[in-house]
Amino acid sequence: MTTVDTPVGPSAVPVAHALRRLYLVRFAFALVWAGLVFATGARLGAPGIALLVLYPLFDVAAAVVDVRASRATTPSYGLYVNIVISLLAAVGLGVAGASGVPAVLVVWGAWAIVAGLVQLVVGVVRRPMGGQWPMILSGGLSVAVGTTFVLGASAPDPSLTTVAGYAVVGGVFFLVSALRLRRVTGER
Repeated sequence: MTTVDTPVGPSAVPVAHALRRLYLVRFAFALVWAGLVFATGARLGAPGIALLVLYPLFDVAAAVVDVRASRATTPSYGLYVNIVISLLAAVGLGVAGASGVPAVLVVWGAWAIVAGLVQLVVGVVRRPMGGQWPMILSGGLSVAVGTTFVLGASAPDPSLTTVAGYAVVGGVFFLVSALRLRRVTGER
């Protein structure tokens, strides 16, 4: 089993450093975003729809940063796929917001499933660098939770607070991965 204590090549250290910073930003964003969703009462007014669209757009920006950071060491095909998926999710969530919570949950769930599969693959490819087990687990969990969003959309009174909880859990996985990458980068 590969762990973060496994030596990595010198070219992986700058990538690990960049990913560590990115993961910390993603953790903070997830917490703030979820707090705002709870503060709006998870309603689908203009602020709620804007928040829903913002999340996948932030994911696009994070993937672009990730592509730039990792370009020299690993292929970024999965990240490019994630960019396209997240852009489609942003558009889909904007449209679904006009149809109601069930439609939003179906779009969010489909995005979580596909993006989770991509995250799982990217984590497995990056595993030799270290610090990727939380990303692998998060990708698998995203697939499972995305499925529950799609299935839960037909519940009598579906709620958007579940997507805020999903974001917080995802943020915690980013935090754990950032902490594990600390060993690779030599940071404290």
